[in-house]
Amino acid sequence: MILEICASNYQSAINAQNAGAHRIELCSELAVGGVTPSYGLIKQVMKNLSIPVFVLIRPRSGNFTYSEADFEIMKQDIQICKELGCMGIVSGVLNMDNTVDIDRTKELIELSKPLPFTFHRAFDRTPNPFEALNTLMELKVDRILTSGQAISAEKGILILNQLNQLADGALTILPGSGINPKNILIFKGAGFEEAHCSAVLSPEIQTPASIPLNTPKFLNEGLEMASNQDVIMAMLQLIKD
Repeated sequence: MILEICASNYQSAINAQNAGAHRIELCSELAVGGVTPSYGLIKQVMKNLSIPVFVLIRPRSGNFTYSEADFEIMKQDIQICKELGCMGIVSGVLNMDNTVDIDRTKELIELSKPLPFTFHRAFDRTPNPFEALNTLMELKVDRILTSGQAISAEKGILILNQLNQLADGALTILPGSGINPKNILIFKGAGFEEAHCSAVLSPEIQTPASIPLNTPKFLNEGLEMASNQDVIMAMLQLIKD
């Protein structure tokens, strides 16, 4: 089983590699579900990591229906990732009704080639996951990152299992959201070939922010979130063949 770590900063990426993770998805701002990391972060990670680096291409937080300007930024970011030697792209676009935007997603897939393309958790906003799966199989995406349209992958296991059966190897269903050492064997036992998690355990406490610049329910500015090596190693030990 492949363990992909969602690394939202440089330290998380280094921790993931040092712990033995198989791959990272590089992003920024986990508190809003992740956005495209900066050029400098991508370049620094590519300089110092030897494991595969997939990069999230999401120009802003909020919905997944993008303006022309947003979409142009996404395309430029994909090109930058290819030039920097990244090994995969994680992205996707929805229509106003949250169905898959076929034309724009297809354009991103074509631009990403020859890199593999993961359709990210915008999938969990789609009104019918099985119709969305069929659409993405027709578009020939390589994998879908999803919680099974539930608050966590564990709670979405029934839909995840159905999606995995329907995909039947045409693409990889990548369970993500809330996966940890206590439940990762659920996914291995169900036959999933890959799993995705942030492995954030105990953030390092820093000086509390006197004036918060975020929505407090999502992020404490006095904390730095980083993937925990011990958590990653514990999961790798559990899923090794």
